[in-house]
Amino acid sequence: MPVTIDANNEPRPICPNCKQRVLAINYKRKGKTYYRKTCDYCRKANKPRIHKPRWKEAGYHKKDKCDKCGFRSTYSDQIVVYYIDGNLNNNCFTNLRSICLNCAVVINKQDNTWAQSDLIPDF
Repeated sequence: MPVTIDANNEPRPICPNCKQRVLAINYKRKGKTYYRKTCDYCRKANKPRIHKPRWKEAGYHKKDKCDKCGFRSTYSDQIVVYYIDGNLNNNCFTNLRSICLNCAVVINKQDNTWAQSDLIPDF
């Protein structure tokens, strides 16, 4: 494993992932330095990224009121975004509705609860 010399004149190993940067220091104990498995850059690059929903990327905002039953939510987690046609790639605002969790269960158990003709666009 290639090494470099750090400020304390000690050999410091190179990251096995990128083979460019030195390993991150984990801790020092009794004069000995212990290193992590990868460098700081590789450690940050491997962290899971937070998923942003497609409807949010399209600019749709969840309402605080259910479009089906009129329930007003106290918390934003009580409302979910529902795709009328079931196509998760169709982010047209006329295809998206904010519904409460109770209505979501009813819609999933019953087929064809909402038809295209039952809905009125918001704008």
